[in-house]
Amino acid sequence: MYNSLQDVVLDLQKNGMLIRIKKKVDPDLEIAEIHRQIYDKQGPAIFFENIKGSPFPGLSNLYGTFDRTEFLFRKTIQKVKKVIEIKADPSRLLRNPLKYLTTPLTALTALPMKSWLSSPVMYGQTTIDQLPMIKSWPMDGGAFITLPQVLSLPPGSKNPMESNLGMYRIQLSGNQYELNKQVGLHYQLHRGVGVHHEMYNRSDAPFKVSVFVGGLPSHAFSAIMPMPEGISELTFAGMLSGKRFRYTFDDQDHFISSDADFVITGTILKNKKLPEGPFGDHLGYYSLMHDFPVMQIDRVYHRKNPIWHFTVVGRPPQEDSSFGYLIHKMVEDLTSQEFPGLTELHAVDAAGVHPLLLAIGQERYMPFRDPKPEEILTIANRILGSGQTSLAKYVMIAAYGDDPKLDTHNLAHFFKHFLERVDWTRDLHFQTKTTIDTLDYSGDGWNGGSKVVMACRGAKVRELKDEIPKDISHPMIVKSSVILPGILGLSIASFTTYEKAETEIIAFVRSLSSADLKGFPLIVLCDDSEFTAAGINNFVWVTFTRSNPSHDIYGIDAFVSYKHWWCRGSLIIDARKKPHHAPELVADKNISESVSSWLPLDHFH
Repeated sequence: MYNSLQDVVLDLQKNGMLIRIKKKVDPDLEIAEIHRQIYDKQGPAIFFENIKGSPFPGLSNLYGTFDRTEFLFRKTIQKVKKVIEIKADPSRLLRNPLKYLTTPLTALTALPMKSWLSSPVMYGQTTIDQLPMIKSWPMDGGAFITLPQVLSLPPGSKNPMESNLGMYRIQLSGNQYELNKQVGLHYQLHRGVGVHHEMYNRSDAPFKVSVFVGGLPSHAFSAIMPMPEGISELTFAGMLSGKRFRYTFDDQDHFISSDADFVITGTILKNKKLPEGPFGDHLGYYSLMHDFPVMQIDRVYHRKNPIWHFTVVGRPPQEDSSFGYLIHKMVEDLTSQEFPGLTELHAVDAAGVHPLLLAIGQERYMPFRDPKPEEILTIANRILGSGQTSLAKYVMIAAYGDDPKLDTHNLAHFFKHFLERVDWTRDLHFQTKTTIDTLDYSGDGWNGGSKVVMACRGAKVRELKDEIPKDISHPMIVKSSVILPGILGLSIASFTTYEKAETEIIAFVRSLSSADLKGFPLIVLCDDSEFTAAGINNFVWVTFTRSNPSHDIYGIDAFVSYKHWWCRGSLIIDARKKPHHAPELVADKNISESVSSWLPLDHFH
């Protein structure tokens, strides 16, 4: 168990899992490029000893591989998993008491502990402009904190068990922010800080917030952990670190983490917003400039010999993919408790997480009926009605038992299974004019778009093909590619407007009615079918980040019957780039080449 981030650095170095960059490096794009090139090689954690413009060193790529992430929590992960197992099924304690002998001690570490001495956090104070001002992508609006732990409490509370700890990005510079006086606080739908913000808006109390950077690896991880509403993330932070979360309050009543490397304290200004962004985000596009709350800076504390912990996000997979991996590893036993009947759930990282959810559910209640989706539709609705999974845009759910080898993490096999069985006349269920992920610009407004549930159950109804049909031709088709068996990619002319697209695609679809497409139940219209077909990650990224179900789904021989839309032939998804979409993330070519010229990438395997 670690006592500080400095301990982590020394441990990783001792075990050959860390590289030190001694060269002075620029936080403006260069550091991020170094990180990306090392991450792409599945390289070690990176300790930046000399960051231009800052007296503080930096650490990134800490969670850069699944193996290293497990290594960091090797002494506690199994203990936490046992606590979760008991929560999922308390009878396990009676059936195997010896296995769970230490579980009460692990649970005890969930209780935060007040530090009566303010050190080491209050060793010194600094200013925002002295922090490593890391800018990751050319169009970013300024420098950002990319692994912030943002803590808030309800009005008047000093009870850590009532706190919310979330990873809400912080813009340190740029736009209209007064440097050293203000920062931007970005948070999205279904986030706990929003509940506290609304409480403060109805009170006369100042809305005080603390931002922690660094500290124990479990603390940053806990800030993204999807805890049930009303349960503080500090409880999970304590269990995963193997020691209770230590805290105190400063003389301005700000909550201080006693183990953080940096603590930025401030007050959220009521009824004040400023433009935040753009920011290169984890869907692989920029999140654009929007008005978000402003935090007035009170103080910036740091511990002795602090380390600035950060990451670089972009088109997945990236370092933050390890968070999803570890969450799945620990909480899979809770899946059926949270969603009765659900056996597997996978928010597909390569598709940007929220755009695509794959699920497997049980059909338990009417086993004597002809197999068709019934209970799994109830499960899908539960998924779309619960917390952050409610932000899913495409939910594809299959029935447990139809294929014993079905695995939501084996994307190729899941799509094969699904497309062999799906019935597009029955298995499509849309929600329109609803909320989608804040970072997803495929919809018809900010946070606005549509969703679709696709469900399949039963035996195979078709054989999938993997050769381009010979009789498919149309002036609109520039290029054709088989993406996966049963999935055909067609490059067509660039998208202009939805009015024009609807007219053109409906005419195009009619022309396909005579083609032999029985082995291709899914057709993806795209800008570059070769790129889309180059790998399954490209397919899910292009298809599900660039389409809005209500606007971009068409079908051969499509009908509407009693408000249910369906088609007899292939389903068609228009996944071309749209004018309202956010720009893709593209690194600065000169900086990329410069970094490649001196970074010893051949050493990383």
